[in-house]
Amino acid sequence: MEKQKAAKPVPQRVEHNPAPCPLYRKCGGCQLQNLSYPQQLIWKQNQTERLLGKFGNIEPILGMEHPYHYRNKVQAAFGQTRDKKIISGVYQSSTHRIVPVDHCMIEDEAADAIIVTVRELMKAFRMQPYNEQTGAGWLRHLLVKRGFASGQVMVVFVAANPIFPAKKRFIEVLRKKHPEITTILLNINPMRTSMVLGESERVLFGPGYIEDTLCGCVFRISAKSFYQINPVQTELLYGKAIEFASLNGQETVIDAYCGIGTIGLIASRKAGQVIGIESNRDAVRDAISNAKRNQIRNVRFFHADAGEFMSGMAQEGERVDVVLMDPPRAGSDEAFLSSLVSLAPEKVVYISCNPETQRRDLEFLTKRGYQVRRIQPVDMFPHTNHVETVVLLAH
Repeated sequence: MEKQKAAKPVPQRVEHNPAPCPLYRKCGGCQLQNLSYPQQLIWKQNQTERLLGKFGNIEPILGMEHPYHYRNKVQAAFGQTRDKKIISGVYQSSTHRIVPVDHCMIEDEAADAIIVTVRELMKAFRMQPYNEQTGAGWLRHLLVKRGFASGQVMVVFVAANPIFPAKKRFIEVLRKKHPEITTILLNINPMRTSMVLGESERVLFGPGYIEDTLCGCVFRISAKSFYQINPVQTELLYGKAIEFASLNGQETVIDAYCGIGTIGLIASRKAGQVIGIESNRDAVRDAISNAKRNQIRNVRFFHADAGEFMSGMAQEGERVDVVLMDPPRAGSDEAFLSSLVSLAPEKVVYISCNPETQRRDLEFLTKRGYQVRRIQPVDMFPHTNHVETVVLLAH
């Protein structure tokens, strides 16, 4: 296919950038902060054109009206300076050095305030952060999740051991300062690892989860479950995916890599039936719970490898109309894509957080009978160099 010229992006009405973040160069999290937001959208449009333009016209990128404080999940690492001052913040890009952060232009403001309070309380309660070199100390990370629609707030203490000093009093003081907190958990991670969360957790206050509403569906969010970081843009992203699928109420739809069931449950209102497939057992349990919570009965969730599951369906001669796929950054593997080709759905809606690996996968599918019909970039993470894309393929 001849390469087409990119459509000029049409940035939504946007705010002017605030004063540049003083941590911009130290942190490395917001790679594009040197550009105004409209310039960032043009940069991302051009990136999408460079990577995917060979497959067809790139539609104008969907930007945010208010591209600040959009992250509904914030995690802070805790440590000490040489003079024993407790610090909290983010790891500097490609290092394990903590950059102290009190306020971040892309993080939820309530979450940032809670993290600062915990750091101050640690000093008052003589609580020590964990030291990776010596193994001494207690608190490793603090994870805060907030439901943007519900306002519910989860706080997770990630500690090296289960002994929470002065636990009852600490939680009383924290809740008094932040009455918006609806649940508190203790996660124990004793391992020397870069993974934030450990296997064991206990509820210290509240139900142990929060809920949020996305595209009209209510989702239960646990400490370990994946939920989109930017719910405002996720509604745009999933809305485009459902639009591309053009469902009429009769189709059988597969939601591969379904996670806690977000896009599958949203699609179920316009489909005949939805089959969700996920390799993470905890996520499948959350997906089933979310279907019940929303009284959705035309969805079934399976704990399985999506590629193997679809190969089995193809061998049984079962028919599927649409496959929705939202793989991790590494994209799909050849086994999954081969099973997709064998199953031969009429349409494939491919959501990607990495257009580079998506390009590789589109090469595979277009060589085997599929044609790219639409390509829509969405700015899920303003001020960073990440761009999300939704691609419709059809026979």
